[in-house]
Amino acid sequence: MPSPAIAARPLVRKAAPSVCCNRSTSRHLATTTNSPASLSSQPETTHYRITLRRSAIALGHAKQATLIALGLRRRFQTVYHTHTPDIAGKILAVKELVEVQNVRRDEVRTKEEMTRERRATRGFEVVERRVGVRL
Repeated sequence: MPSPAIAARPLVRKAAPSVCCNRSTSRHLATTTNSPASLSSQPETTHYRITLRRSAIALGHAKQATLIALGLRRRFQTVYHTHTPDIAGKILAVKELVEVQNVRRDEVRTKEEMTRERRATRGFEVVERRVGVRL
């Protein structure tokens, strides 16, 4: 015979999860709006600029492999990738370690361009070279 406390409890059923037709269930890093006003006022961002801010030395091999797959090998290294779902998933896997910015196509830099921008000026300019004169 059940105790009175158990028998007095009402039967509670869990409600089925509601499904909303207006929302998508997938996660996206780069969200875009389709309103005409927003398209004309802001230029379209097509790439991620990803910079490694924290080291992954103490983390597992999976996180380290994700960083290598993104092309990040050392701290403060910056790489550019196009907006694709697989790159967005990799960024989400290591979001605590990286800084991500959405940039336009004309802001994307190659490795050589980034190296040239970092290089210091020579501090002098060669105006003329004289042949046969030794200093």
